[in-house]
Amino acid sequence: MKESGRTAAWAGWLLVVPALVSGVLLNILAPQPYMGLPLLAAAPLIAGAMLSFRAGVLVASLACAVSVGLDYVQGRSASESFVDLAVIGLIGILALAVNLLLRRQGRDLARARVIAEAVQLAVLPDPPSRAGPLAVAAGYTAAQAEARIGGDLFAVQETPYGVRMIIGDVKGKGLQAVASVSVAIGAFRQEAENAPTLADLAQRLDDALSRESGRCGNETSGEDFTTAVLAEVPGDGELLRLVNRGHPGPYLIHDGAIVRLDATRPQLPLGMGLGAVPAPDGEALTDVFPLPPGALLLLITDGVTEARNRTGTFYDPCASAVLIGARFTDPGDLVHAVTVDVARWSGDGHQDDMAILAVARRGGHRLG
Repeated sequence: MKESGRTAAWAGWLLVVPALVSGVLLNILAPQPYMGLPLLAAAPLIAGAMLSFRAGVLVASLACAVSVGLDYVQGRSASESFVDLAVIGLIGILALAVNLLLRRQGRDLARARVIAEAVQLAVLPDPPSRAGPLAVAAGYTAAQAEARIGGDLFAVQETPYGVRMIIGDVKGKGLQAVASVSVAIGAFRQEAENAPTLADLAQRLDDALSRESGRCGNETSGEDFTTAVLAEVPGDGELLRLVNRGHPGPYLIHDGAIVRLDATRPQLPLGMGLGAVPAPDGEALTDVFPLPPGALLLLITDGVTEARNRTGTFYDPCASAVLIGARFTDPGDLVHAVTVDVARWSGDGHQDDMAILAVARRGGHRLG
């Protein structure tokens, strides 16, 4: 914030000084009088918009003094000099009023950002660094830094059935999206303790989000829903169970290799009230994978996989030179590496919120 303020101040002075100098030269050298007056009047206006209040007073006073001095040197009448002074002085006063309004808006925006960040932390708190046999890390990057809040969600919780995790993306917008995030996290916290299977947990979350949508009077339009991946690691840490409800698949990283764990059968997102697509035997699908010691599980939202480079190519963790062959010893290192790599890939121009959740089975490398 301070760095951007200093940059704006330098840019302001780079505009103010040439305006003053050009105004003086035009008043002296132009074939007609008063041709430099607009530039002299523009200087305090620029200062009011881009510099501090004190700097604005200084520039307005300097512009008035320069105008009076030029009129005196050029022998203009007192009435002509008064008109010049009145024009520049009035514009200077207006510029200072604009400066005060901008400063007030800046303070209001700063307070709003602090409140938004507090809401974000309340709705989406940082997960624990350790959960059962897992080390845990998470990261969240909003598409607009000013907002600091969005529709991505994640949570990790130890339960009688093992460590259960969720990462998701609410497709609604605005405050409705924040409300849906709150409902999804709250339902996960409650039902993760009681649902006997991961498929049951997904169904209970589906019911909770569908009820919330109904209470808000939203018709099922295909626009208000939540994509999510639910994961479960039993107490021994040897297995990974996944239920994917329309979300980008997670990635398993082990011994320098990275593999995307795609769902056996595509499933509908949560909150649409349509339930899961059953397997041929009638049971809801839960995919099961081995989780070797030292392996890391990377769960992401589509802000990662939909980041594009200059040629329009989507970011693919499986093709990332940063991830392929890397042997991460901590999930926090993995979260940081992915965040930096996506920013590099997109040139810091990502257009969507980005949530990253990484867990590592302790017992391999230096995780134990």
